[in-house]
Amino acid sequence: MPDARRPFRSYVWALPATVIGLLAAIIAGACGGRWSVRQGVIEVVAGRRRARLARRCPFVAVTLGHVVVARDDDALSACRLHEYAHVRQYERWGVLFFPLYLGSSTYQWLRGGRPYYDNHFERQARAAAESPLTPSRDRAGLSRGRV
Repeated sequence: MPDARRPFRSYVWALPATVIGLLAAIIAGACGGRWSVRQGVIEVVAGRRRARLARRCPFVAVTLGHVVVARDDDALSACRLHEYAHVRQYERWGVLFFPLYLGSSTYQWLRGGRPYYDNHFERQARAAAESPLTPSRDRAGLSRGRV
């Protein structure tokens, strides 16, 4: 599963969040979902039995460590670069990512901002998804090409 282009320590540092993501993957798999490994990231698509429930969720995809869980294939394709930016954030911040993300949302809310949209980590992920970097220039080793 690990991608040879990533240092092993990036997987270890993100492991606590990845374990939570793996639990979500197991639940999705038990409900008919499927998963695959792409560039060292486990991608999970909700199964048909979960599709109706998944459409009610306020998000189309979520990243937990090296696991990306998406509503469906279209959502995964549309959000892949954004979610892979979150993978890189987990690799950088590890277990600290959870409180830092919550802290950023709380800070935005207290100052009258939008807790999700103005969150520092979400702004970074949106910027990374819109970046014109090519695969050869991507320092994280993740493909920037649309799939």
